[in-house]
Amino acid sequence: MKYFDELQEAMRSLGQKPDTIFIGQTVGCPGTFMFPTLKHVDMAKRIELPVNEQLQMQMTLGLALAGYVPVSVYPRQNFMLYGVGDLVNMLDKISIISNKEIEPKFIIRVASGPFKPVHPGHQHIGNYAKGLREMLTMIDVLELEEPCDIGPAYKYAYERRDCKSTIIIEEGNYYNEK
Repeated sequence: MKYFDELQEAMRSLGQKPDTIFIGQTVGCPGTFMFPTLKHVDMAKRIELPVNEQLQMQMTLGLALAGYVPVSVYPRQNFMLYGVGDLVNMLDKISIISNKEIEPKFIIRVASGPFKPVHPGHQHIGNYAKGLREMLTMIDVLELEEPCDIGPAYKYAYERRDCKSTIIIEEGNYYNEK
């Protein structure tokens, strides 16, 4: 299958899990290239948020603490940076701070924005995987380069039992290329 089709199938599969919930910008309303990948996810499992990346990161933690496996969708890494303080200081450290009494699981789905066919500006296309890996200790960062990587990456992120959560970085240019 193609990159986009694999993403759509991975989201369908996650959407069938009883404890998943999808939150973020354009999960309930169209507006970015990521929205169509949620076509087969029930609208009742989606929480549309305003453009407030820090609030979204805090809600991701809250939903995980409440027993959900949130799939927190950030269409652009550049804007997820607004929530990195909470990501690094709370979501990543909560199991360490709590002596492993609190070990929430979540999936952060984020993209490097596409720059084809039209370049949207440099504030939309960044990839900060290396920096995130250097800052995080309890959250893995995976990059999806090939369509065949997508299903296994999301399955691994959902099924993992090592008390770690996962940031999965999609490449926006590949939605229509691969």
